[in-house]
Amino acid sequence: MKKQQTTKRPPGICIPWQEKLKELPKISGDKELVKKVWEDIDALGYMYIWQCLLSF
Repeated sequence: MKKQQTTKRPPGICIPWQEKLKELPKISGDKELVKKVWEDIDALGYMYIWQCLLSF
């Protein structure tokens, strides 16, 4: 049986910004704005997942 891979992530985060940043091309604009937008969208995804789990 394979060992289950675990990752340490803070509560409220699906994909941390530092992990997502590795996937993105070089950002030529305001990096802090892109980071804030990503974190906001990621938090909404996390909240949606929990809402689905708690609703059923």
